[in-house]
Amino acid sequence: MPLLTLLLLSLGASPDAPRTFRLDAFHTGTAREERYSLDRLVLEPLPWPGPPSRTADDTNLGKYRFEVRAVQGGALLYSRGFSSIYGEWETTDEARTVARTFHESFRFPRPAGPVHVVVQKRDARQRFRELHRFLVDPASGQVDPSSPEAPGPLLELMKNGPPAEKVDLLLLADGYTKDACRIFEGDARKRLAALFALPPFKERRADFNVWGLCPPSQESGISRPSTGIHRRSRVGATYDAFGAERYILTFENRQMRDVAAFAPYEFIVILARGATYGGGGIFNLFSTVSADSHWADYVFVHELGHHFAALADEYFTSEALYLPDAARKEPWEPNVTAAKTRAGLKWKDLVKPATPVPTPWDQKGYEAHALRVQGERKALRAAQRPEAEMDALFEAQRSWETTAFAREPHAREVGAFEGANYEARGFYRPQLDCVMFSRNAVPFCDVCQRAIGRVIDLYTP
Repeated sequence: MPLLTLLLLSLGASPDAPRTFRLDAFHTGTAREERYSLDRLVLEPLPWPGPPSRTADDTNLGKYRFEVRAVQGGALLYSRGFSSIYGEWETTDEARTVARTFHESFRFPRPAGPVHVVVQKRDARQRFRELHRFLVDPASGQVDPSSPEAPGPLLELMKNGPPAEKVDLLLLADGYTKDACRIFEGDARKRLAALFALPPFKERRADFNVWGLCPPSQESGISRPSTGIHRRSRVGATYDAFGAERYILTFENRQMRDVAAFAPYEFIVILARGATYGGGGIFNLFSTVSADSHWADYVFVHELGHHFAALADEYFTSEALYLPDAARKEPWEPNVTAAKTRAGLKWKDLVKPATPVPTPWDQKGYEAHALRVQGERKALRAAQRPEAEMDALFEAQRSWETTAFAREPHAREVGAFEGANYEARGFYRPQLDCVMFSRNAVPFCDVCQRAIGRVIDLYTP
């Protein structure tokens, strides 16, 4: 029996489920203008994994959104918010003077007839406006139904039901040789243990399926250009994205999607083989983690927060890749705000009457310590010191913060703590500490937990 037939039987997918349709596109431009162009139309080998009753996205998340609308009558067939590598890059200094192209994909259930795939972007008032429109005929000879090369067996890391009834999370290996795929499975299970020990994932574990794929790479590890290391790994993950030494992304979207097509998934986490601290996460695209790092559990969870629920970074003392938002407009992300009053908070229903807004904390003392740590970190990297010394520095920072935060009178309250979204002034986070703020041994804050729960609800009937 063919491998693909065996895979379909093992998934328990509904025989009536449509195939997964994918539109691959190029996203090109600068900080001042952008455009899309069609790359290819693909019919993926597996059925659509999502619930047929949850086709419209009501979360209002993402810098972008795409809608699939029937040409005849304009009925909305599917929609999802998303963010993108281009959407991050356009806010960098480089985008002011240089044009670049990034590859993106739009996945949705195969439609019965011609559709418009409408890409929208937020305007200055955070409202979605049409940016581009593709006309797609699923019966066209341009649609490629051929199956790419299989990356290897599908690992069933955790299965709680048919894909259409669960959130399907795919852990994708990169930089693991064929002989190391058994190590990948062990790494994957360790990361999952850390994730499902935290609320709300702990309480909603039964709402998830988790799959694994290990496409073997010829060499161990991934690219790290700042040190002269380049690898042609199967998924293309690399350190030094946008010049940030610990930021791991893949710019090989076409390649990644062909590998991932052999698993049912809504969310992808790339486990990159490497010991240097690193990771990344972009909403509804993917997240990454250096699997051999001392901090792999924390980075896995933190970056999944970005990818899964569009959670913003709440820290503000690290050097930012992105140019500041001079307008200080209200962010669309659910866990940061520019509002200074109780009535303006997105999470005002969680703030107790006795909690002051803005909520006082020793920001000055925290900043002074964090900046000292940043200086030491730069010195370690410049001297190319062993990674264990960086780990020890971060452990000392965590110890200092744990002690300092324990003295804060509002440490466990929901309020509005200044310092978030890479800015020390003008943006606020919901609680003093959170997975999205520090490497401390703390869970997601109450606001982040609620945001994660909303996304889980979107993918479960």
